Amino acid sequence: MDPLSLVIIVAAVASAACWVLSLITRDTSWVDRAWSIVPVVYVWIFAADALASGIDATRLVVMALLVTAWGVRLTFNFARKGGYTGTEDYRWAILRARLPSWLFQVFNLLFIVAFQMTLLVLITLPAGVALRDPAPFTGWDAAFTALFLALLVGETIADQQQWNFHRRKKAAGGALGDGFLTEGLFRFSRHPNFFFEQAQWWMFYAIGATAAVASGAGFLGGAVNASIVGPVLLTALFIGSTIFTESISASRYPAYADYRRRTSMIVPWPPLRRVNA
Repeated sequence: MDPLSLVIIVAAVASAACWVLSLITRDTSWVDRAWSIVPVVYVWIFAADALASGIDATRLVVMALLVTAWGVRLTFNFARKGGYTGTEDYRWAILRARLPSWLFQVFNLLFIVAFQMTLLVLITLPAGVALRDPAPFTGWDAAFTALFLALLVGETIADQQQWNFHRRKKAAGGALGDGFLTEGLFRFSRHPNFFFEQAQWWMFYAIGATAAVASGAGFLGGAVNASIVGPVLLTALFIGSTIFTESISASRYPAYADYRRRTSMIVPWPPLRRVNA
C-alpha cells in the first residue's frame, strides 16, 4: 500500500477512536494522549517504505529517530502530569463551561478531533517529501538534525523547570511567588517550551526540504513545498492556544499583566526592565 494512504487510514481510525472515547468518557483529552504517539507511527511508515524499497533511507531513518525522541520526551512529560490517568486538560473544562453543550460538541468534533488529528498528519509530511525525492544525506541535513536535537534539549529543560516549579508550588500549599514561573528560561519567554516545540517541527520540515532541493526541485517545490502547511498551521495553533491560555492566567494572577508586558510571549528575548510604580 502507498505509505501516505496507510498514514491516512491510521489517522482516520485514531481520529474516530478519540472522538468516540470523548463521547463515552466525557473527556476531551484523548487527542492530547495520542499527540505524542501517532506522529511517530506516521514517520516510521514512510521510513519503512524507504527501507523496503532499497533506496538510500538514511535521511528518513534519521527523521524517524528524531520524531521518536520527540515523542518519548513528550509522552514522558505528559504522563508524569497525569495525562494518561483520566485527567482532562483544564482548558477544555473552562471552555465547556463557557459554551452551550451542543456548540462544545461541535467544537470537539471539528477542532479538538478533526483539525488536530489532521494537523498531526500534516506535520509529518516532510517525511513523504524525503521519500518522494531520495537523495544522499548532506551537511545541511546534519545541521538541521543538530538544531532539532538542541531544540529538543531546550524543551526538556523548559519542561523540567516548569515541573520543578509546580512541585514547589504544591508543596507550599498552592501559593508560590506570583503564582507562575518567571525564572530560568521563563525569564526570556512566557512559553519557551512552546517555542522549542514549534521550532523542532520547522527543522523537521527543513530536512524534508533539503531532500527536495538536492533532487533538483529548485526553490519553489524544494525549499518551499506543500508540506510547509504543517508547521505553519502548528504555529497558528500554538499562537491561538497561547492567547486562550494566557486569558485564563491573567484572570487568576494579578501580576501576570506585568509579566506579559515585560516578557516575550513565545520567542526567547531579553526581558524589559520592570517599571517602578
